[in-house]
Amino acid sequence: MAQITSTKTVAQSLTATLFKSLYMQMSAALTITGLVAYFLSQSEAYLNMLINTPAMMWIILIAQIGVVIWLSARLHKMSITSATLLFIAYSVLTGVTFGTLFLAYDMSDIIATFFVTAGTFFVTSLVGYVTRMDLSKMGSILMMLLIGLIIATVVNMFLGSEGLYMACTYIGVVVFVGLTAWDTQNIKNMFMEHGTADENGQKLALMGALMLYLDFINLFIYLLRLLGDRD
Repeated sequence: MAQITSTKTVAQSLTATLFKSLYMQMSAALTITGLVAYFLSQSEAYLNMLINTPAMMWIILIAQIGVVIWLSARLHKMSITSATLLFIAYSVLTGVTFGTLFLAYDMSDIIATFFVTAGTFFVTSLVGYVTRMDLSKMGSILMMLLIGLIIATVVNMFLGSEGLYMACTYIGVVVFVGLTAWDTQNIKNMFMEHGTADENGQKLALMGALMLYLDFINLFIYLLRLLGDRD
């Protein structure tokens, strides 16, 4: 019994260590994204790109998707250095697309929404970490809602319906609040099963940082649509 308790305590300690690494990497990526977005929004060259070559933003969006897919599929074969550099590259690309938000919304709205997002994310992630309830069933529902949300968003690009836009916004907030808790619990379970803070453990931490980073920025976008006033 004592040995089992000791093993569990070690696993919990290693999990806490990996989560600390995860949140530090996620925070660094968010900082990079924010700085890139802000400084680009002040750049005349960036404005000219948006006006004269709008297709460039689609290329950047496709590049973002490509980086996430590549990183997720090849992480186990990469060095931790290469994986980290790819994560940094993704956060920079996200900053390029986020520059449009600094042009569309007041800075006060962006700052206020960031703190609302941070508070919501912290509480929800904490719930996912400490709860003993199995969130797997909730996760399946959230993934179906996410697929429906993506389809509805694409359809509304052609319809331009304000009602559908707001419905997607509210659903998006609910989905990414739920996914934050679900992903946190899944990451914790992975850390507990892995049990060591070796390079593979650090890779898991980096993948977890990417997952929660995606949850955070998507939650931020939907909350900004609710709380912010477009210029």
